[in-house]
Amino acid sequence: MALEAQVRQAIRDAVNRRSRKPFHWGGLAGYGQLAAISQALGALSVQGSEGTYLRQLARQVNRVVERGRWLAQDLQDAHTWLRHIAACLRYPPRAHTEEYPSLTSEQVATDLVSLMNAFHPDLWRQRAQAELYHAWHRLWPDCGTDLLHCYDVSGLPPDNLAVEAVFNQLRRHQRRISGRKSTGELRARGHYQVLFRAESEEALLGQMRQVPPAEYQAHRQRLEESAEPRRFLRRLHQDPAATMGNLLQKHEQRCDELGHDLPHTI
Repeated sequence: MALEAQVRQAIRDAVNRRSRKPFHWGGLAGYGQLAAISQALGALSVQGSEGTYLRQLARQVNRVVERGRWLAQDLQDAHTWLRHIAACLRYPPRAHTEEYPSLTSEQVATDLVSLMNAFHPDLWRQRAQAELYHAWHRLWPDCGTDLLHCYDVSGLPPDNLAVEAVFNQLRRHQRRISGRKSTGELRARGHYQVLFRAESEEALLGQMRQVPPAEYQAHRQRLEESAEPRRFLRRLHQDPAATMGNLLQKHEQRCDELGHDLPHTI
């Protein structure tokens, strides 16, 4: 009974597998584990009443494995294409350190467009690949080229996971010492806490100086411009009347500067 309980535990773990890692899909890992359990139960040599329960369990597991085989294959193919996308992005960076010095955003964009043109799944039967196909073709025309500037700035990583990990640690520390849920104080004093975590001020300044100030200011301005529509919608949701009033007031002032009169009717 104890061994049978462990078998049930292994099956429950397989069908409830979760993962937050970018390229480790819990569903695929769980299906592989369930297929291995099915194979092991199929090779069971115990006869008589002692193996009745496990044989019944094996039939149920086999039925689930066969039912999900087509979906698992579709999901595996989608995962393979996602790996191809990551290879075009040269991700993770530690696996492509020799390419980064000469890599440009134009080269990455060309590789991604070529890979996109070669991706033609069956949109009616292959649901997982269809979701990847639609998301890819929706994201790339809207903001695809805006995601590749990190390849043109020397010393800038392709993601901000390391920085996010540092600030998440700071947020947890702030909540622990203050007892409050809000961590708004980090916006004003977060860089000082990062300085305390650095080995030395010279090392921190050396890392910051890898990016030329002119390029930093240019990309910072682009970041502010891209974030402005989201900030406008937030202000609009909080106070529609005041937000529209300020917007129309700015429009009127701009018209006066250009020497035009506002129309009396809309």
